[in-house]
Amino acid sequence: MKKADLKKYEKLLLEKRAQLIEELGLLKKNAMGSTLKEITGDLSSYSYHMADQGTDAMEREKAFLFASKSGRLLYHIDEALRRIRNNSYGICIECGQPIDAARLEAVPHARMCIACKEAEEQRKKREA
Repeated sequence: MKKADLKKYEKLLLEKRAQLIEELGLLKKNAMGSTLKEITGDLSSYSYHMADQGTDAMEREKAFLFASKSGRLLYHIDEALRRIRNNSYGICIECGQPIDAARLEAVPHARMCIACKEAEEQRKKREA
């Protein structure tokens, strides 16, 4: 892969990484780091209705799932940046063939070519 292409993908990955870190910070600040009382600004000492507590728990769970998904994506982006540094970016980890540029544009952290990724998905379906 050409140096100019590597720089382009590196920039794309770094931008996506910064965006994810910002989103994770907002999730932590808004949903995971505060109680229902802090979110609503209610200063009363009365207990909350069970439905309110259930909604709060559901919102926290959703925030946790989003953070978990973003964390996994952040890991894959970091791995792609590592592959750029060691000159293995854009090469399928399964078959060793170059990954198509259109795939890297759509999924810049891709580790596999389309054929190998489809084969992996089929294996997962059979195992499930």
